[in-house]
Amino acid sequence: MTKGESTRRKIIAQAAPIFNRFGYAGCSMRDIMETTGLEKGGLYRHFASKEKLATEVFRYSLAQVVEVRRDGVEKIRGAVEQLRYLIRHFVDIHSIIPGGCPVMNTAIDADDGNPTLRALVQEAMRQWKATLGRIVKEGIEQGEIETNIEPRSIANVIISTLEGALMISRLEGTRVAMHDAQSMLEKILNDIESTSVRNELHKPGARPQEGRRRNQKP
Repeated sequence: MTKGESTRRKIIAQAAPIFNRFGYAGCSMRDIMETTGLEKGGLYRHFASKEKLATEVFRYSLAQVVEVRRDGVEKIRGAVEQLRYLIRHFVDIHSIIPGGCPVMNTAIDADDGNPTLRALVQEAMRQWKATLGRIVKEGIEQGEIETNIEPRSIANVIISTLEGALMISRLEGTRVAMHDAQSMLEKILNDIESTSVRNELHKPGARPQEGRRRNQKP
């Protein structure tokens, strides 16, 4: 890695919490200069504009958050258990980028004033919904989730519930809304689970996850 690339990455990492806390409009180049210790000329040597820097910062922040939230999910067997795992990670793991969820923050911040960031957030949301929808679809195909369930609807409900609860929790300064959201989503997952799986799980002497294992493909 060249010195220039190393400096560029350092600027992005240092600027990420500033943009995430104050947003694109609320974050000035002076804020970034004070954080990075660079003069304006030094910043513009690596980024042609504030918008270019904000774009790279969002990509960096998103990658960090996605890596943490999805870490280990591939080891979980069963679609419903994977959804529970992802929900639990969202609730239990505080944002590694100070200031909250960069997807929600940037979506609000870029709603009208920054079409480039808005497009990036839309793509991030599309991918998140696609991931959840794919898990639900696989659960239906494996007989673990009821066939009348719409994957898109479940993805929308999970995302909107978690992001809304995160906003309330930040406003109130407590984790109550997050845990309430987790409880309600758990009920939804219980409801969409197929009858055959529930019957297996409630058989006398059945071990936890036994029914789910029987519905997994080899």
